[in-house]
Amino acid sequence: MTVTRPARLTGAALCAALALLAAVWILKDLAAVGSPADLGWSWTGDPRTHYVLRGRAATTLVDPLLLLVSVATAVAALRSRHAASALVATGAVTLALRLPGLWAPGSGALVTALLELALASGLVITAAAGRRRADGPHEQLPTRPRTGPAVTAGILLAAGAVTVVLWEVYRAVELPAEVTVDRFLGGRSVIAPALAPPPGWLSVILVALYGTAAVSAFARARHTRAFGLLAGAFLTADGIALLARVLRFELIPYFADVSTVEQMYVLTAVLGSAGGIAVLVLLAGRGAPPTAPAPYGPYGSYGSYGPPPAPPYPPPPGW
Repeated sequence: MTVTRPARLTGAALCAALALLAAVWILKDLAAVGSPADLGWSWTGDPRTHYVLRGRAATTLVDPLLLLVSVATAVAALRSRHAASALVATGAVTLALRLPGLWAPGSGALVTALLELALASGLVITAAAGRRRADGPHEQLPTRPRTGPAVTAGILLAAGAVTVVLWEVYRAVELPAEVTVDRFLGGRSVIAPALAPPPGWLSVILVALYGTAAVSAFARARHTRAFGLLAGAFLTADGIALLARVLRFELIPYFADVSTVEQMYVLTAVLGSAGGIAVLVLLAGRGAPPTAPAPYGPYGSYGSYGPPPAPPYPPPPGW
């Protein structure tokens, strides 16, 4: 399947609009906070910075990530006829992450959620409506990832999904039931920036994204690169954010002396950052070479036209 040029241009325009919305909010936060470093620490989830900036910053790590993803998808749509999977992946993830904004307090978050939901829906619709079948058997299709890199990336993504699930189970056991519900659906007990999806909801989205990308990688599907690179970007960003907090609280130099939970934070940060970077490297490389078509077509050695006709009988002179 390829994407028509009008659909590619439409998808690129929708991605540019998504990136512009994210950029406006980030610039607004920079003006309100006044310090790029403080805003960066806020994106890492540092509790001390979050307490100081409470009510001033509306964005989270999700917003710069969506900005970068939207820009990358726009470039892919302009350059490649095989950008349908990238458009669908970006649209689906944006839809899932912005859906809680419909019931979040604050008119700014609601308006942004409505706009981004409309743009993300447009991406999915554009990718579906603009797809067309290959013109012939010789038209190049998206390559499948190589077996070794695909399986390795799938294992790392599956490990990332399992890690997120285990942390959510731990928090559900440690926190009151009301707080656990608010973590997934939003509520007064969870204090977060205006545009932030509820943390439990975000975990569900990440598990779904990592799991989908892992299954695609194990199957070596043609859309593995789009979903895998998107999942790798989120895994890398989350791991680096956690690693920054771990380094700021000096947990690594005193790894043997800290509690078991803090040791798990360190291991999760290393797995997320290193594993995410590895996924990006593994899936960004060249795919497997395309398989050469059968010399006589797809329906056996003689193609779809059947065997060649028998010679005439009796043979003409000079046959």
